[in-house]
Amino acid sequence: MAETGRVTAQGRKKWVFPQRRSTEENKPDGGAERNLAVPFRGHVPGGMRPGKKVVVVAVVDSRPDRFYVALTCGCGTSREPPPDVALELCVRFRDRQVLRRACVSGSWGDADRAVPFFPFIRDQPFKMEIHCEQSRFRVFVDGQQLFDFHHRVTSLSDIDTLWIKGSVTITKLA
Repeated sequence: MAETGRVTAQGRKKWVFPQRRSTEENKPDGGAERNLAVPFRGHVPGGMRPGKKVVVVAVVDSRPDRFYVALTCGCGTSREPPPDVALELCVRFRDRQVLRRACVSGSWGDADRAVPFFPFIRDQPFKMEIHCEQSRFRVFVDGQQLFDFHHRVTSLSDIDTLWIKGSVTITKLA
């Protein structure tokens, strides 16, 4: 899958997704007929709040480059992310990095990089849990804590969209 990260004149990163034939948006709460195709964009019912978690079960592609998981305030458009991205997680296979950052009012912050281990293996499934706590997201992969990410977007209930794109196949969302 070809994905592009372009920068606009204002310095904001564009998210470029292939256009879907269907006009229906992916829905993580949609039941058996939901479309888990990547790139995925779906609604988080009720937004985030302390005690809520998002679970992504997926399989890494056989020739992975990178993949992204993001929690945003609103869905933006197919070409432009919303101005508030509470958490953007980028898994890069070439250098075995797990980068995290946030965008507040259209301004991207610095990326956090340190993780105790790199849990993603090509052709292998994984289960990622993003737990929302009062002051941070706590992210687990296959039951092991990978990192904490302190909230930059403080209105948690506004965080209502999940994005997934890149070198993965989604098998389940909860």
